[in-house]
Amino acid sequence: MNTKTKILTEEEILKQPESKYMDDAQLAFFKQRLIDLHDSTLERIKSAKEQMVSPMDFSDPSDRATCEEQSALALRIVDREQKLLPKIKLSLERIRLETYGYCLQTGEPIGIPRLLIRPTAEYCADVKAILEMKETQFKD
Repeated sequence: MNTKTKILTEEEILKQPESKYMDDAQLAFFKQRLIDLHDSTLERIKSAKEQMVSPMDFSDPSDRATCEEQSALALRIVDREQKLLPKIKLSLERIRLETYGYCLQTGEPIGIPRLLIRPTAEYCADVKAILEMKETQFKD
């Protein structure tokens, strides 16, 4: 990937022809998007952790309960965000290997609109739907 590639906007990337799919410019766009997502995820984790370690010195039981509920929510945020970090790193590695944007199962393009919504997507929408149906069946 060329390091001097101009970073496209979402509008520009959506207007490009299919022949440009995952060219240097698109890979640069998604690399930057993933780096930004990584940084913002780390910031949310840091913020949630800071909220959890705030002193809880409340004499009123309802204030204490509210604070404990906020801490539980912050803990769920941290847990969810920490699960996202490895997915971001894997996506960045796939960009480096120039396999980003292609379904891990079929090799077909995942598609720009799907990647804009979920830049860590590893599967095309059809495969992901099948995987989710199988997952639901095994949970029941």
